[in-house]
Amino acid sequence: MTVLNGVNGAPPRGKIIQKFGGMCVWEKQMSQDTKGLTATLGTSVGKFPIDIVNVVKSSLAHNDVAVVCSARSSSTKAAGTTNRLLRAATDAENHHSKSFHTLIDAVRADHLETAHFQIKSPEVQARLKQEINEECDLVTRILEAAQTLGETSPRSRDKVMSVGEKLSCRFMTALLEDHGVPASYVDFAELIDFEVPHSLDQNFYDRVAANMAKMLPDFNTKVPVVTGYFGAIPRGLLTTVGRGYTDLCAALLAVGTHAKELQIWKEVDGIFTADPRKVPTAQLIPQISPAEAAELTFYGSEVVHPSTMDQVIRARIPIRIKNVMNPRGSGTIIYPDSPQELENTLTGGVPQLFRSRSSTLIRGLGANRPKRPTAVTMKDKILVVNVHSNKRSLSHGFFAGIFATLDKWRLSVDVISTSEVNISMALHSEAPLYTGGGEDEYKIVDQDLQGAVNDLRSFGTVDIIADMAIVSLVGKQMKDMVGVAGRMFSTLGEHDVNIEMISQGKPPLSTAYDDQQLMQAQVQVRLTSHVSLRGRMQIAH
Repeated sequence: MTVLNGVNGAPPRGKIIQKFGGMCVWEKQMSQDTKGLTATLGTSVGKFPIDIVNVVKSSLAHNDVAVVCSARSSSTKAAGTTNRLLRAATDAENHHSKSFHTLIDAVRADHLETAHFQIKSPEVQARLKQEINEECDLVTRILEAAQTLGETSPRSRDKVMSVGEKLSCRFMTALLEDHGVPASYVDFAELIDFEVPHSLDQNFYDRVAANMAKMLPDFNTKVPVVTGYFGAIPRGLLTTVGRGYTDLCAALLAVGTHAKELQIWKEVDGIFTADPRKVPTAQLIPQISPAEAAELTFYGSEVVHPSTMDQVIRARIPIRIKNVMNPRGSGTIIYPDSPQELENTLTGGVPQLFRSRSSTLIRGLGANRPKRPTAVTMKDKILVVNVHSNKRSLSHGFFAGIFATLDKWRLSVDVISTSEVNISMALHSEAPLYTGGGEDEYKIVDQDLQGAVNDLRSFGTVDIIADMAIVSLVGKQMKDMVGVAGRMFSTLGEHDVNIEMISQGKPPLSTAYDDQQLMQAQVQVRLTSHVSLRGRMQIAH
């Protein structure tokens, strides 16, 4: 007889961590009572709160569930909660500005309005509104103190940013309770009670995961709604981890609680062979390896933060990407295909020093190797920097000097290509690095980029090519796919795409080319005809 959770004969209940977020736009008439009022909200929490409640209710039938929420966004990234809070932190450094009060008031009004129209119970609504006011009052006091000092430290900036996750989680806790689901709000802001190393190593993540499990209330009685922010660290969570820290929080929670699955709920059915907005024939990928998912994330597709995959795969926990608007869909599972691949993922690859590239071995793989790549992805807003050596041959310190300069100015390179007297580097940034729209009108606006260009001139002549994009084919064992590179280059040539750079990695081949949206769509449609549900390659053009 099975006895679990106090119920005789009940099937074993596993633990599932569900993370809700996303950066899409929603404009919807909320009800007849709000006629004329249009709520523009972002993220799953903002756009589909009732759908989230239904997802949690359905999951509770067979599993214990914990929910992790990211902050809500809005119709534009600039109007999102996190960006408003970060702008307020920046504004507070100006002694004479009071704009941060306006930004915090906008965040407060947005969440109070949502509470008013979404929460029906007067008691629950009143409590939520009080919590919203308390959180906004607290962040205002933090910003006023920062203005007195004239600066915001990474720790205080993190505290300001964390209010977005706190407000989001308080809202979801109230909404679940309003719909008859017992829930408890869990704040991980004080989670880290130990000395944090300068570099976040695996021991740090293990201790964070263990602390999360200790702080979490019993799954069996209430659904924990957990803040995606998990504590202040010396250099700041945003600086050290980046915007994907809520995904990482969910992953560490899954590890600490020994969950059977980490579910990341978005507004798409899963991972596709291409961008379905540009390629109507793109297919859903039922399962993908962590390496492939990491490559897709790096080269333009918003999949999962790489650190998230590292932690859960290390703990042998699968990740499932699902659609909050289509909860019945199976989604995409991120997990190694075989025990050998899992072992290679955990150890960092096959531990042989030499790897054979003989044609006999490649032919011998036969039907066991994939015939086509898994997916094609594009990454725009690319800047190609070329450095032409001022010597006939490159000295042994040339590359060391180039990369030391990039490190000094905190510039990350996506694709690199070299010859005896030239090095080309493709750089990407969401923030504008330059401005202008004509060949003679471009002007560098980013100080780090300008500083790097000035220093790179000591190694030779420097020129920049703007408005580029990277195309990548992603897949397992791309190195063994004979003829894939030729088909990719043929497709690009048929559309008069001039390749600026080519880079071949362990799985990928990347090219850089001129960034034109129509051309991108046409090329991507054609490249998709060379893609199957198993396979990868990259290009910058």
